[in-house]
Amino acid sequence: MTGQATVPPSAPAETVPSEEEPTGRLARLARLQALQIIIVLAVIVVIFAILKHSSFLTVFNIRGIVQNTAILAVLGVGMTFVIITGGIDLSVGSVLIFSGVVADKAMAAVGGGQGWGSALIGVLVAIGCGLGWGLLNGVLVARAKVPPLIVTLGTLGMALGLAEVITGGVDLRDIPTVMVNSVGFGNIFWQVPILAIIAAVVIVIGIVALHRTRFGLHTYAIGSNPEAGRRSGLNVPSHLIKIYALSGLLAGFAGWLNLAFFQSTTIGGQSTTNLSVIAGTVIGGTSLFGGYGSILGTTIGLFIPTTLQNGFVIIGVQPFWQQVVVGAVLIAAVYVDQQRRAAAQRGGKPKMSTWLSQLTTSRQTASARE
Repeated sequence: MTGQATVPPSAPAETVPSEEEPTGRLARLARLQALQIIIVLAVIVVIFAILKHSSFLTVFNIRGIVQNTAILAVLGVGMTFVIITGGIDLSVGSVLIFSGVVADKAMAAVGGGQGWGSALIGVLVAIGCGLGWGLLNGVLVARAKVPPLIVTLGTLGMALGLAEVITGGVDLRDIPTVMVNSVGFGNIFWQVPILAIIAAVVIVIGIVALHRTRFGLHTYAIGSNPEAGRRSGLNVPSHLIKIYALSGLLAGFAGWLNLAFFQSTTIGGQSTTNLSVIAGTVIGGTSLFGGYGSILGTTIGLFIPTTLQNGFVIIGVQPFWQQVVVGAVLIAAVYVDQQRRAAAQRGGKPKMSTWLSQLTTSRQTASARE
């Protein structure tokens, strides 16, 4: 929103809230941090390219990195919204598995498990399952006032446990061939995978929703100061439920994409998915303390863990080292975030106060017109 707060005619000109200075400062910080993330990613790429130039910088390998990042990026969009509110969602990996398992069962039961009809049923079922888990998380966090860490840790175990009960711990592979050939491994043109285009569409929609709509403005407001949001007229519990529902919905959709790409429910292969998504989101500049973040930064940040894993495999290093490096980078990112927040607090008035003033004024104006 770009509207300015209305000031009574009798008010002195100097009392008009000015957001030019904080806006410029935050914009410079954002640009600097995005540049730092890109530099880190570029350094990683250069190191692997030097060590294995004949294998790493190939069209086939880069395409694989993009495909692996695409599924994480879909999860990252929802995670960015959640973390901006000051919450966390540890359940995304398990919800992805559960949604994929139920979708696989549904597709196998309809049309013999083949054709676009079965695939369409599968995506609807997966999204529905993810939405259900997201709503459960949201209600427990917003209405029951259970801390997000505890709620999503609990649903992480519940979703994974139910998936194992349904399958007996054995991966299911009833995925329509047309879904695998098109969504999983198809190209929109040349070597640009359809999976990446789908993820890009989700990312663009998420960016618009976060930065260009009232829904996104309210998300930032709640993350910055929930109590101030309530006093401004926001229905904080309702908005939090929507945020967690969105995260669950996208985890369900990612479960369907995961089926298309891996041709399996990958029950044992998602144990570190939540860490990778959270790490990529925080590395990308979203504050674990809430109130600040961007989906574009998250997308760039998510390339770091996937590139590390890919590079370690190519140079012959155990891919388990990826988690060591990502964990260290995550700790460093949180430390940098703490320093950035401290610097911003010393530098002047937070931009959020102006946003809340705008929100209050717009509500008062709407009430006056009615």
